[in-house]
Amino acid sequence: MHPAATDRMPPHSHFTRILLAIGALLLGMASYQCGAAVAKHLFPAVGAEGATAYRLGLAALILLAWRRPWRNTGAPRDMRALWGYGLAIGAMNLLFYLSLRTIPLGIAVALEFTGPLALALSGSRRWIDFVWVALVVVGLMMLLPLREQAQALDPLGVALALAAGVGWVFYIVLGRKAGMSWAADAVTLGTAIGALLVVPIGFAHAGTALLSPALLPFALGVAVLSSALPYTLEMIALTRLPSRTFGTLLSLEPALAAAAGAAFLGERLDLLQWLAIAAIVIAAAGTALSLRRAEAAAPPA
Repeated sequence: MHPAATDRMPPHSHFTRILLAIGALLLGMASYQCGAAVAKHLFPAVGAEGATAYRLGLAALILLAWRRPWRNTGAPRDMRALWGYGLAIGAMNLLFYLSLRTIPLGIAVALEFTGPLALALSGSRRWIDFVWVALVVVGLMMLLPLREQAQALDPLGVALALAAGVGWVFYIVLGRKAGMSWAADAVTLGTAIGALLVVPIGFAHAGTALLSPALLPFALGVAVLSSALPYTLEMIALTRLPSRTFGTLLSLEPALAAAAGAAFLGERLDLLQWLAIAAIVIAAAGTALSLRRAEAAAPPA
């Protein structure tokens, strides 16, 4: 489309595109959490390690068959960033699924979300950002296993979810470098590298149970719902939504995860845990909004 044609686009057409992009992003986030719920159903048969192997192994095969990155040859590119990015994908997914063995899905996502939140807030000196930090701290204090009642969380599950958040930070930092060097092939090759890490671990834990034909439909469901479909829908949203809107909507992910856990896994959270998730969601949304305003106010480089 010619650039001038965009200016002549009717307002209702632009509004419809925005609504469709928002719908695509929300559907992608819901798909991701439904995929995690399906993966948790596989734990009794193949364990968290086997479910991770299913997800990244099958997703890598799908992406390699679709993208065929070996066709794109050219100048030497940053292999260290690509391998670091791929290993971060594998470690992040494995730690996250291991945490789901003992803590609810919504809480695991909220704890994991603190990784990119900390990255976004690092180095900030504005007073409003300290408000978001305080909200995250309050949310964590309400979630961490410091209480004596029955709803107290498993310490190992909490530690694994927080470690997955650290993996998410490496995923973001190294993914940016890998994307600059490998462009669209970074996701495909990074997923394949992550599969090289977790598939042997999955086979070491579950053995030939991973080859069961009865489990294959669920395994494909995990790969599609947790990787192929949400990544595609998020890319559609990224190209049509302002980054502020995208970041704000993405902050809903812990709440959607809690809803998916309640709907598909029968997980019930107490009021304090819901309040903790709400605090982290508000902090994530506030961080996205304040960062966007700071970028808009900064002089052009």
